[in-house]
This record gives sequence, structure tokens and C-alpha cells, in this order.
Amino acid sequence: MAYENDTPTRIFIECLCMIYNVLKELSVSMYRFFVSSPRKCISGEVVLITGSGGAIGRALSLRFSKLGATLVLWDINEKKNEETASLIKQQGGSCYSYTLDIGLPEEVSKAAQRVRQEVGEVDVLVNNAAVVTGRPLLECPDEMIERTFSVNLLAQFYTVKCFLPAMMKRHHGHVVNIASSVGLVGLRHLADYSASKAGVVGFSEVLNLEVKFSGVTGVHTTTVCPSFVKTSLFQGCEMRFPCILPALDVDACADRILDAVLTNQVIVCIPRIVYFFCVMKTILPVNVMCSISKFFGAIDFMDNFVHGDNGNDQAVPNRSVTSNPVNTS
Repeated sequence: MAYENDTPTRIFIECLCMIYNVLKELSVSMYRFFVSSPRKCISGEVVLITGSGGAIGRALSLRFSKLGATLVLWDINEKKNEETASLIKQQGGSCYSYTLDIGLPEEVSKAAQRVRQEVGEVDVLVNNAAVVTGRPLLECPDEMIERTFSVNLLAQFYTVKCFLPAMMKRHHGHVVNIASSVGLVGLRHLADYSASKAGVVGFSEVLNLEVKFSGVTGVHTTTVCPSFVKTSLFQGCEMRFPCILPALDVDACADRILDAVLTNQVIVCIPRIVYFFCVMKTILPVNVMCSISKFFGAIDFMDNFVHGDNGNDQAVPNRSVTSNPVNTS
């Protein structure tokens, strides 16, 4: 038994240590609410971003490149991915683009091996790719549900298992998992998407615990939960009161994500009002939250959703991984 050697004295001392750590971390958190943590330098590091052909993926790629990082771009849409690579090249950055389906573990494994051979070990992994079905549960085909979970959730398991071991061995690295506010507070007609993003939140929480208590230092995790971002992923959707919960600007969202990564923030909700809704969901009766959601238009959010290319990912036939190195450094 793990606790067979517990004694009253030992338990008392550990209790005092726990109280000290709780008070210390609360104090640091309150201080950091007003004063930002110092930013770390990522110049010369390798940053891999999935869904790099999409709006947020592209914005993050350009920002990391400006800071001197070498970008590894993963996307299923070769054309959009090459557009991102071209923009990085125009600003004098260094990048390598790969076309693959991250929902397939064998393709992820092959691409990861090529990245190690052609670029080197990954220092920062940004799991950003996602798909949206946007249909009521009973109208959603099984293959679309499976696709949503493969890309939104399981792909993050695949990439983390590929790149985390080297990070832990070197005591240096950062895993960034893009979840969503609907992974914290669900929305109608987003059963598969909300469930997959809730899975990302849970996965990221446990991942942080495993890294934190592994004895490894220098490896960090960040979970990002943005609300509605103005991209083609949710084209046609709108909130009833945008003055209270506005659609997020892509650039502003990317800036906030970048800041969270550079300051090693464990979890970030964008905008801050998402934290408030999470607390309300926890303490209020279910029917009360339903009434609040209806009033704010969350129930009708997906009514005008435009189906089609969702911006980050789309299903294509299985094929081998291809790469296009664009190194301008």
C-alpha cells in the first residue's frame, strides 16, 4: 500500500506543506492577474502546428515565425498549407510543410519520423486542427462522428505520443492543445464537436498532471478554450448579444494564445467571461442554465450554420504523407 507508512506526524507535516503551497499558488495567481509572467524565448526552436492552413493555424504560424522559430506545418489541405508556407517565406521565416491526415495514426507516425529526420526534434507542439459537423445528433452519420473524434481528439493523442517522449528526455518542450468553450459548456447541434472538445480538456488536464508529477522539469502544457472565432469553421453562426459575447477576431485570438504559450499558462479561456459561465454551470441548476442559454441565443447559435469546407480539415482518400520543405533561414 502506498500509504502504509503514514503516521500522524507525517500526515500533519504534509498537511502544513499543502496549506503553504495552496496559499503560495493563490498569491502568485492573484499577482499574475495584474502582472504578466516574463515571456520565454523561442528563437531557433521547432514549432509544429496542425491545421496550419486554417485561419488560427496560419495566424499562429506567422507569429511564431516572427519570433524566430522554425515552423513545421501539418495540414490535409495542401493548397492552404502552401499558402501559409508562402507567407512565412515572405517575412523571411523558415518552415517545412507536410500534407497528411492527422486522423490516421499511421500517417501521423510517418510524418513525425520525417520531421525528426528533416527538421529535428519538436520543441513546441500546437494541436490546432479541427472539424465541425454542425448537425443534430440524430442527423449526423456515424462516419462523421468518427471523423470528428479522430481529428479533434484522437489526433492529439497520436501527436503527443510521438513528440512528448523526446521533450521529457531533454527536459524541454511545450504541448498546446486547442480545445473550445463548448468543451466546457455544451451547445445544441454540436454533440460530437462538444464531446470531442470536452475530451481535449480532460486529456490536457491529465497530461499536465502526468508531466508535472513525472519528475521532469522544463516541459509545459497549455489548454486553450476559445469561444466563437470568426473563421469558416463556424460560418453563418452568430450570438444574440455580440456586445456581451462577441465573435473573436482571429488575430486577437492568436495573440492571446501566443501570450499564454510564452508565459507557460496552463489553461486559458477566451474571452474571460467563459470562466464565469463555467462557474455558473457548476453551481446553478441545469434548468436555470438552459434558460440562460436560451436567453443569450446559445440554443439557436448553430441554426444558420453553413455546411461545407470548415476551414481546418476535410475528408480525403487515404494516401502517403508528402512534404515540401521551405527553408529560407
